[in-house]
Amino acid sequence: MPGPFSFLTATEILFGRGQAAQAPARIAALGRRVLLVHGANASRSEWLVDALTASDCPVTRFAVPREPDMALIEEGVATAREAVTEVIVALGGGAAMDAGKAIAAMVPATRPLLDHLEVVGRGLPLDHPPLPFLALPTTAGTGAEVTRNAVIGVPEHRRKVSLRDPRMLPRLALVDPALTDGCPRATTLASGLDAITQVIEPFTSTRANAFTDALCRDAIPRGLQALRRLMDGEDAQARDEMAWVSLCGGLALANAGLGAVHGLAGPLGGLSGAAHGAICGALLPHVLVANRRAVIDPALSDRLDVVGQWIGEAFGTGPDIAEAADRLHAWSRAIGLPGLTSLGIGAQDRQAAAEAAGTSSSMKANPAPLSVADLEAVLAAAA
Repeated sequence: MPGPFSFLTATEILFGRGQAAQAPARIAALGRRVLLVHGANASRSEWLVDALTASDCPVTRFAVPREPDMALIEEGVATAREAVTEVIVALGGGAAMDAGKAIAAMVPATRPLLDHLEVVGRGLPLDHPPLPFLALPTTAGTGAEVTRNAVIGVPEHRRKVSLRDPRMLPRLALVDPALTDGCPRATTLASGLDAITQVIEPFTSTRANAFTDALCRDAIPRGLQALRRLMDGEDAQARDEMAWVSLCGGLALANAGLGAVHGLAGPLGGLSGAAHGAICGALLPHVLVANRRAVIDPALSDRLDVVGQWIGEAFGTGPDIAEAADRLHAWSRAIGLPGLTSLGIGAQDRQAAAEAAGTSSSMKANPAPLSVADLEAVLAAAA
């Protein structure tokens, strides 16, 4: 009999090719004045702007050309308030998702953003419910369309931390894999490894439960196989698989937590400004090996061994997790994933991240106790 657990997610999820056609009507049902948060390339949102305009919904655009920091969120909040926004829509990758969620949360708020941030702020709950928020991801990576937090850079602290509240979950997560078709190869690789990390870490988490296990056991082998196919060329079925894996990762991490990959990725991103997905991809093989060496709970060691078997099956090695992780590392580098040094992360940043990771919320669910020395060894291997 499964043990007790709770499970929170978006009010509604629409998944599948062609579902994006429903977006204009669903947005209009929640509000007429729309703030559309999109990535650096505004042209990818023209179809939605045209459809909303035709539906008599005035659209104000807000571009997110980088992973969001406090200044960008505050600018977005000011834009939304000036436009008297009624509903916020994010169309883009994880950066746009996080920015949209944070802006929706902060438009009605009366306290400053810093009061609500974890680690560097007061971590206070929101004092008003967020504006209605809809998410349409165009990459398969973060699963942020179904999570209750937004990751925000705080440059003065050189950290990336979360704004978190259960009410930040979207009213609608509309996951149409067709929106990811043609995603650049480097982005597909980095975001895909992030998606895989985000089904592996909840599966090996100390807070895993029967619901998240069902998602992750299906998604981990699917994601490994699909990402390999996408690196060989554009493949619509593999895009569909990766969109599913990314969605599963968001559902799982929001309810079972993450681990040392993300515990390190937050500080590393804040220290360097490097892309989150690429950092996670570089760290994953080495964290798996470190966790297997340090794990104490036999049930969690069994889970890590199962992950090793799945990686081995996807990459043609035996089931030993060290061998499988080494093959994943070699494949990722050969296919174009940069190491930490190439991402601009030097020895000083690596040491600072190892020391800072202990304050990260992601570390709380890691399957094994890892010392600063253990984390420094992981970072050196990923360099």
